[in-house]
Amino acid sequence: MFHRLDFASMDEKELDAFPDRIIFQTRPWIHFIARTQNAEPVIAALREDNETLGYFTGLIVKKFGFRILGSPFPGWSTPYIGFNLKPGVSRRTAMEALTDFAFDDLKCHHLELMDRRMVPEDCAHLGFERLMFDSFEVDVSLAEDQIWKNMRHDGRQCIRRAAKCGVQVEEASDLSFADEHYAQLKHVFAVKNSVPPFGVERIRQLIELAHPSGNLLMLRARNKEGICIATSIFAAMNQIMFHWGAASWRHYSQVRPNEPLVWYAIKYWKERGISTFELIGRGDYKLKFGSRPIVIPWVRMSRNPTISLFRTAAQKAFWTAQSAAGRVAHMADRLRRR
Repeated sequence: MFHRLDFASMDEKELDAFPDRIIFQTRPWIHFIARTQNAEPVIAALREDNETLGYFTGLIVKKFGFRILGSPFPGWSTPYIGFNLKPGVSRRTAMEALTDFAFDDLKCHHLELMDRRMVPEDCAHLGFERLMFDSFEVDVSLAEDQIWKNMRHDGRQCIRRAAKCGVQVEEASDLSFADEHYAQLKHVFAVKNSVPPFGVERIRQLIELAHPSGNLLMLRARNKEGICIATSIFAAMNQIMFHWGAASWRHYSQVRPNEPLVWYAIKYWKERGISTFELIGRGDYKLKFGSRPIVIPWVRMSRNPTISLFRTAAQKAFWTAQSAAGRVAHMADRLRRR
């Protein structure tokens, strides 16, 4: 069963030593979620006969009077959290213990979890509502020239074109990067008549909390005139790196600034021991980097079925509001240009 620990005094080195540990489970990242979502961190040890088998990490938020345990929850800018388990301990065992912990010990009304190492069989028998999260990953444990060869022709051509056009990639460490990235992100969403689901302050918080750990790589692409035309954020730890955010100015797309940012990050993190690169979420364009599709179970359960229906309706309402806000912003922009 799970036993809740004091998050402030937990042995961070012990947890970070788990081979299945990812950046989104670390203390800086959990602080980032807690601060931006007004959430309460939860760290719990899975124990059996006085032996610690592993840990669970999540956060509790309150929505419309309901206590929700997310690991993670949609809107947190975090794809996975979940468990850290000793070799030989199954996620099926951890999931069986988690339901009692969430609903009985923590008195939560709703639970959601996405653990990158989970497979459907780990939770099929527990009555969870299960969706599947589609994503893509690249094997970067290979020799650099093999990674290059595994890219599609159009991916390599974009990188070559960017170099020919004088695009330069630079690492960033300044907080002003948040404003550059967010301005470009708003532009990306505006093209789709939408708006970003969060404000620039979230990116500032991420930089302030996660960048000092050395696990966050922020990159700018500048054209030959020195203008920042694209930005990307990559988060990594242990064996895996993630493409957390990408944005650019569409009117500079002909010089292909986005692909060299990815190629730079692959080489950067490969030198630091990373073997897997995940380009989070859907998008067949990600295949150009030599990636393969992966599918991760996204599970959720409520004390009462009504809560699950309410959660689904609230999510649909959120995206409807996002689309409406995008249309309003687009109309306002057109009026300003008149």
